[in-house]
Amino acid sequence: MLEEFTTKAMAQKNETAILILSLLVTAGILGGGYWWFSRQSNLNANNQSPTPNETLSSSESLPPPTSLPDAPKFDEPKTVPSGTTVRIDGSTSMGLINQALKKSFESQFPGTSVVTDADGSENGIKDLLAGNVDIAAISRPLNSQEKEQGLIAIPVAKDAIAIVVGNNNPFRRGLTKNDVVGIFEGKITDWSAVGGRPGTIRVINRPPASGTRQTFQELFLEGKKFGSTPNITEMQRDATTPILQALGKDGIGYATYAQVADQQTVTTLAVDGTTPEAGHYPYQRQLYYVYKTPPNPSVQVFLGYAISPPGQDAIAK
Repeated sequence: MLEEFTTKAMAQKNETAILILSLLVTAGILGGGYWWFSRQSNLNANNQSPTPNETLSSSESLPPPTSLPDAPKFDEPKTVPSGTTVRIDGSTSMGLINQALKKSFESQFPGTSVVTDADGSENGIKDLLAGNVDIAAISRPLNSQEKEQGLIAIPVAKDAIAIVVGNNNPFRRGLTKNDVVGIFEGKITDWSAVGGRPGTIRVINRPPASGTRQTFQELFLEGKKFGSTPNITEMQRDATTPILQALGKDGIGYATYAQVADQQTVTTLAVDGTTPEAGHYPYQRQLYYVYKTPPNPSVQVFLGYAISPPGQDAIAK
């Protein structure tokens, strides 16, 4: 009887020892696995590059305009004669800049008047050459033929080209540059091809006379032609508001970022993980005021103000 009790006690002791040893081994495996997983997660977090569908925003602002080495310098005006009038026409992309400078200029120099219009870069240049305006606002550099006609461009600001969809569009993913090129060349025509829901992509394009269109073609398409597929609509007038209204729930378009940054009806898409407000966003362009030589007194005082600290501050705000 005693021998049987002793045997059972020893068996239970061995089972307990085995159970404890098993628990220790299991805990060691789990602890090692957790350490390895944590280490790998940290490495991935430190080395991971943004995917095209991740949005990287930035508190950086767009850099100031780049001065052209051969551009004349205009002094900041201290006084401007009452009755001075400045007439400006050109790019729709510069509409907000024109209005900001108009308000600030007229406030600082009572009795002056700045008359602005926005019929597109090409029309602005035509009006300038015809003597109908004093300054053309354009969103692209002058070409050699325009320079030969005595036109000179002064950089006044930088802006970015934003890719936009309507707020009713369910697509919220970012795009790669190749996606954008494929869409506007007519090679990608369905949202499912870029990670969205199945459905035709309606492309809303600007007219050929648009400076913004020419800049988009240079920055994104690298000079290649836009597509002519049935899903691409070319607007007759270079006006941003009708373009944004035409986006609906399945359209895509582009605009100068300043015109859409505060819009409540559209969403700006990231391109290769970067949003337009970032200082390193690659799809930026210079915006210019153009005059014909020799500049009249109104042109001299207005351009002097536009590139002065008060003028640049008005633009930034």
